[in-house]
Parts: sequence; C-alpha cells; structure tokens
Amino acid sequence: MRLSVKKISMLAFPLFSLFFIETVNAAVSLDRTRIILNEGKGSVSLNITNNSPDQPYLAQAWIEDLTGKKIEEPILALPPIQRLEKNEQSQIKVQPLDVVTSLPQDRESVFYFNLREIPPRSDSDNVLQIALQTRVKIFYRPASLILASDKLELAPQNKLTLEKQGNNYVMNNPTPYNITFVSAKKDFSDNTIEAFKSFMIEPNGKEKINIGVNQFNKKPILTYINDYGAQIDIEFDCKSTQCTVSKLNQS
Repeated sequence: MRLSVKKISMLAFPLFSLFFIETVNAAVSLDRTRIILNEGKGSVSLNITNNSPDQPYLAQAWIEDLTGKKIEEPILALPPIQRLEKNEQSQIKVQPLDVVTSLPQDRESVFYFNLREIPPRSDSDNVLQIALQTRVKIFYRPASLILASDKLELAPQNKLTLEKQGNNYVMNNPTPYNITFVSAKKDFSDNTIEAFKSFMIEPNGKEKINIGVNQFNKKPILTYINDYGAQIDIEFDCKSTQCTVSKLNQS
C-alpha cells in the first residue's frame, strides 16, 4: 500500500505534536535550579510536585559526579524512587554521608542531582511515552567556605578578573567557588549577546570566553547565577589588557 506525502505528513503530525507537548510540559517539577550543600548543616530537602491533574507519576532520583557517572557516595538522594498521585507534592533529601569529609576542604566540589518522571503505562499501543529528566548542580561547600552574607559587595565574584588575549577575554577565578555564567551583555539592559556560550569556571581556574572583545562595549558585562538561582550582572572596568570588577547588579 502506497501513501502520499500529504497523507504521511498528516499521520506524522499527531505524533510530533505529542512529542513536543510532552517535552515542554514536564509533569514532575523541582523547586530550584541549584543545590547548595553546606558542610555540617545536614541534608537539604527538595520539594517536588506532580503537576498532572489526572494521573500519577513515579519520581526517580539519583546523584552523578561531573563525568555523569551514577554514584552512591559521598552524597545520596532519598528516597531513590517514589509515587506521586495527581497534584501531589513530596520531598527528596540530598543526604551527605560520613565520607563527605574526604572531599577537598579548600574548594567547592560539584555533583549533579537528577530527577526523572516516569508516566503510568498507557492502555493504547499507539502512544509515545517519554520519561523526562531534570538535572541540576549540587555544590558541596566545606565549612570554611560557607558564605556568611548574601550582600553583593561581599560576594566572592568581586575577585574575578578578565585578561585580553588576542581577540578574546580570558576569565581568571582566584576564588574557591565554582561560578556559572549564562549570558553576556553590552549594557545593563536585557539585550544579551546571542553568540555567547554559557560556561562554569572552576575554583582557581581560567576560561576563555567564546565571543570576541569587539562584541562587548568598553566595560564587558557577564551574568552569573548566584546561590538562589538569581541572575547577577558583573561589569568589568578595563585598563590596557587587564579588567577588574567595577559593579555587581541583579538582573
């Protein structure tokens, strides 16, 4: 039996629509975009919600290291799997184990928390089901690095510097903290530089910014994510090839 292109398109459209709708509407949601785990403060409780108005979901949780390998120490996610009824809320604990003290004490360590939603089995054989997954970073912070204040003027990001090397800036992070940058701007407006690629710079690390110096104005502005998931703009003041932080501003 032969099908015309028009008929094939009409048959394929409902399948594509289902895939698109499921992709942008995760049923099980997490209450944050990052997790800060402070030494000596015990576990962190995460709130999860089944937003489906008509069916239950399973919620599966686990921890990975930076390479994407699933681990069971020094941090655990408990419970590893649970059932959420429609519109139900629940919690998952990110629990440090005793061996967490073996992690470096002079800098943050980074892990990934994963949350996968598993839908109930469909009664129809012609339904495409997708298990969507949320992945956020866990920052384990030794006691000596726990921040005593959330004031911008005291933020460790004030110590960042930029160095002009050829047609690019190279960021230097002299702090013991991992810092994630998500956008670049010409000024403090909401207009971002589209070609910019987000990155995380490690403690005492250097990172070459992918866009050229000429894409910025005289004072480069880069946006990072703070402990609460808020976006903070950093403005740099440049003299010759060296740039230091001149201003921090919440977006």
